[in-house]
Amino acid sequence: MATFSHIPVMLEECMEGLNIRDGGIYFDGTVGGGNHSYEILKRSSPSGRLIATDLDDDAIAAATKKLSPFQGRFNIHKSNYKNYEQVFAEEGIDKLDGILLDFGVSSYQLDTEERGFAYMKKDAPLDMRMDRSNPLTAEVILNTYPQDQIEKILRIYGEEKFSSKIAARVVERRQQNPIKTCGDFVDIIENSIPKKFQQNGPSARKSFQAIRIAVNGELDGLYDCVTGLTRRLVSGGRIAILTFHSLEDRIVKQAFNMLETDCVCPKTLPVCVCGKKKEIEILTKKPVTATVREMAINPRSKSAKLRIAQKL
Repeated sequence: MATFSHIPVMLEECMEGLNIRDGGIYFDGTVGGGNHSYEILKRSSPSGRLIATDLDDDAIAAATKKLSPFQGRFNIHKSNYKNYEQVFAEEGIDKLDGILLDFGVSSYQLDTEERGFAYMKKDAPLDMRMDRSNPLTAEVILNTYPQDQIEKILRIYGEEKFSSKIAARVVERRQQNPIKTCGDFVDIIENSIPKKFQQNGPSARKSFQAIRIAVNGELDGLYDCVTGLTRRLVSGGRIAILTFHSLEDRIVKQAFNMLETDCVCPKTLPVCVCGKKKEIEILTKKPVTATVREMAINPRSKSAKLRIAQKL
């Protein structure tokens, strides 16, 4: 088993955005290997507190070891960050000084063959689970879901223009033999997309992203989660969110825009009756992206977008 490793994306930008202070209470909803969490605890010393969640047992073990110098100041829960209400209730927490969400897949998950996240690992099993106790795998989806449902997943979550052709070929292929490996799925994708559309990078990337999102329910309830978490901030508290594809970023942007809006009444009404008040100030009118230097060191940062907001 490989050692859990993950290069944190836009580490300094995230920390500056959170405006960390001593004694604050912080939430890292996707702890990964603990790199962002380490900096939060370091910069909130000596009495800052961190609550973190993750679904990956390997990530939790690695983060627990990484954060050991701050023993007594952090707790990591095996939970989806979307279950924050339950986690905060267990911790006796009502309000937070800062929140960090990093939606990226870790380097470890991508590089560990048996996790089945990467289309480059052709002999890898079709797994893609963040939480390996989850019975739903990529293999289950590709071998049992109806063609129209697979097509919808590829079209919506992967924004794949050849989703219908890929879905049809998936069903055709599985009738002959079960689809077992990442290589099996890559072959199906490459045989479904015309060669002239395979010139701009790996043609399997979008479809793998789509299936991974479906396996892990990554977009389910995301809007409500972002709005709910943001409302848990103290006045002046900040939330920083790292996204890695347009679907996530769009949802975060929409949630922030709604929270920053004063009134949502129809324009035809002469006076406001909704009572909606501006709740945050968006500090990143355009999302922050990685520097050229960071992208050269860590190519996986190229697609990252960072959005930050402050509670009023």
